[in-house]
Amino acid sequence: MEDIAKLLARPGSIGVIATDTIYGVVARATDQAAVARLYRLKDRHHKPGTVIASSVDQLVLLGIKRRYLKAVEQFWPGAISVIIPCGEELSYLHQGLRSLALRIPDVAPLRELLERTGPLLTSSANAPGQPPAINRAMAENYFKDEVDFYQDGDNLENHQPSTIIRIVDDAIEIVRPGAVRINESGRKEE
Repeated sequence: MEDIAKLLARPGSIGVIATDTIYGVVARATDQAAVARLYRLKDRHHKPGTVIASSVDQLVLLGIKRRYLKAVEQFWPGAISVIIPCGEELSYLHQGLRSLALRIPDVAPLRELLERTGPLLTSSANAPGQPPAINRAMAENYFKDEVDFYQDGDNLENHQPSTIIRIVDDAIEIVRPGAVRINESGRKEE
């Protein structure tokens, strides 16, 4: 992970790693040039990626208000991304939508990487309309030399993307079903 942290520390660097859910294209969330490059690569307009972090404190340092995080931290760590309001100072990340999906993974090596890099913006490693990459070879087929590095990792064939939720008037809205099931009372199902 130290090598990947060094690669991501280079200004404008993006790469493909195995996340806690699926393979993702990643950039340091504080590197505006890298974020812009990731969005160009994925042809994403007004469809922000997900920010993953090692802790709530990292998200606060990024600029997310702690009061929003307090209401959802019971879902973390885990494969649940929660859409949270955020300010104009993060417009390069949220693409004008004033909210971002945030997640704290429950995979030790990934959290160690995040402790070294700070929060990462991630988006599934795939071409538009294609299935997400389940291994490095599939990701390389999609992106060739358009990213700076590829991480060797496990085959994630049986993994699903994160579940994405939003809290609306104290109720949980499931934006995208995924790896974690949420029951009617808003609790993770084991």
